[in-house]
Amino acid sequence: MKSLYNLFVHLMIFGMKVFSLFDSKTKKGVRGRKQSLEIVRNAFSPEDKVLWMHASSLGEYEQGLPVLEKLKEQFQDYKVLITFFSPSGYENVKKKKHIADAICYLPFDKKKDVQEFVYSFDCQIFFTVKYDYWYNLLNELKNRGTKIYVISALFYEHQTFFETYGKWFVKQLKNNIDWFFHQTTKSSALAKSVGLINSSVSGDTRFDRVKQFLDRDNHLEFIEEFKGNQKLVVFGSSWHAEEDIAQVLVKKLPDTKFAIAPHDLQRVPHLLKLFPNAILYSSLSNAPTLELSNSQILIIDSIGKLSKLYSYADLAVVGGGFHSAGLHNILEAAVYGVPVIFGNHYQKNPEADNLILAKGGKSFDDFVTAAAFIEEVMKKDLTTEEGEVSYLKEMAKNAGDFVESQPDSTEIILRKIIP
Repeated sequence: MKSLYNLFVHLMIFGMKVFSLFDSKTKKGVRGRKQSLEIVRNAFSPEDKVLWMHASSLGEYEQGLPVLEKLKEQFQDYKVLITFFSPSGYENVKKKKHIADAICYLPFDKKKDVQEFVYSFDCQIFFTVKYDYWYNLLNELKNRGTKIYVISALFYEHQTFFETYGKWFVKQLKNNIDWFFHQTTKSSALAKSVGLINSSVSGDTRFDRVKQFLDRDNHLEFIEEFKGNQKLVVFGSSWHAEEDIAQVLVKKLPDTKFAIAPHDLQRVPHLLKLFPNAILYSSLSNAPTLELSNSQILIIDSIGKLSKLYSYADLAVVGGGFHSAGLHNILEAAVYGVPVIFGNHYQKNPEADNLILAKGGKSFDDFVTAAAFIEEVMKKDLTTEEGEVSYLKEMAKNAGDFVESQPDSTEIILRKIIP
């Protein structure tokens, strides 16, 4: 099976190189990996003790960051490395302020490349987030005496580990992972069913991350002037379906404001075609106050604004859940006590089910029913008598209470790693 795994890695690399000829995102990942070894050798010496967090993409980075920050507080003399598999994570984080001494792409999981990379520094603690496992890497780290953890682990049916051919993969995890910190009891039970017993349920560290938002300054320039005294619906990380919802609601709710933050800024020209009267956020410094207050639609064509933008929302529509792309982070909105609407494709997001159970969010099969629901609750909220609590406000309270009620996962994890 090891030979088959290594063959898979080589085929994956070949496939990515071919696909990179046609896809700019993949090209960034292929090219970026050529620089990874040089980046770590410039940042570290072989004697440097290092805390290493690996995140597949941006969402996993946000999930693991609270743990990394706390570990750095405990091991102040250690240096920090962050690696990514996906360009969507690396390209976003490298532009931001971060705690890493080095940040780069994870090398492809070929034994020789991994050995060169790992032997460039002394990794004391390594953790991967959620379920991004690379078996040659794990084996090399274990041989070097590194403590290896999985943060916010999420096991689910139909993963390789639960198939008839999955025993080799389970054995690698059993031999190399010191401890799994599971998001859910179901994940823990599934892991234990195949013998991965070194584990505990710690919850989802993303709750810790978004709770931090409440203690920061969430002011976003121009948004108060844009919103005025009207209701604001924020479309976060939107794809086609969410933008279809926006098209319906703009006509049905003329007294409501809408802010649309696409999942990819390359969608901005398309959004301008859909909403020709919209204002771009990047142009607001030149927009008169009157024009801003009279505009119904604002397109966020700047990176890094969304998590603060949610704090102004009366309702959020979070993208990715109407197709296979996967639901984006709904907790960034819910933490502010904002009801969240999304599509029903969220198998890998147990927090979505829990938010629905808490009656702080709702999912829909299609954009038509989602738009009809939003129209109904927004109109009812506007006509609610003084002293009454509307369904929208009930959802808002439930969303905020749901996030607040979650355990401090980071603290639970730290107590295990640092007895």
